[in-house]
Amino acid sequence: MTDLRSYLRSLPVFAGDLPVFDPAEAPDRPDVLFRSWLVTAVQAGVREPHAMTLSTVGADGVPSGRVLIVKDVDDAGWRFAAHDASPKGQDLLARPAAALTFYWPAQARQVRVRGPVVPDPAERSAADFLARPPGSRAEASLGMQSRVLRDRQDLEAATREALRRIEERPDLVVPEWTLYSLRATEVEFWQGDAQRKHTRLRYTRTGLTWRRDALWP
Repeated sequence: MTDLRSYLRSLPVFAGDLPVFDPAEAPDRPDVLFRSWLVTAVQAGVREPHAMTLSTVGADGVPSGRVLIVKDVDDAGWRFAAHDASPKGQDLLARPAAALTFYWPAQARQVRVRGPVVPDPAERSAADFLARPPGSRAEASLGMQSRVLRDRQDLEAATREALRRIEERPDLVVPEWTLYSLRATEVEFWQGDAQRKHTRLRYTRTGLTWRRDALWP
């Protein structure tokens, strides 16, 4: 393959039967519509439909993105968790705001969420940590995410020791583990169209209510 640009342009997009989205029938709150779209994605067999890209900006002003799992969604916010010492935790400490992006390509659907981020109460963070599988708790308890790994055996040994501690103390909670709520100020729902006449609906928070606006593709 010598011409990547031509190769990329030849790849199909928005193929197959796509869902219908009528903004006129959308509910008053974006979290209600998001739940509906999420359930539709699950029923359609979309893999990891709860996976999202979390975008943050660090103290240096440079944005970073990574994929993780949304934990819950309601009118109070979109929730996710992170270790305070991780890069995303440090970014949120420096600049407590973020953007979330969900993309379900088989349905040509995208949801974008942005707004300030606040930590949930400690008891909710603890409950989220204890709900994780033992292996996930062991890894999270290390607090070493994104540091340079010199030898894979160091990871294996540290994980075994952490898992042993978890097994001995199943109620062990890492205090740095934080459940965050992104309190959305803007949410956009995007339905792709093969003819590029995409349907876009933006919710903007105004006080305690939401304003809805259709957007040009």
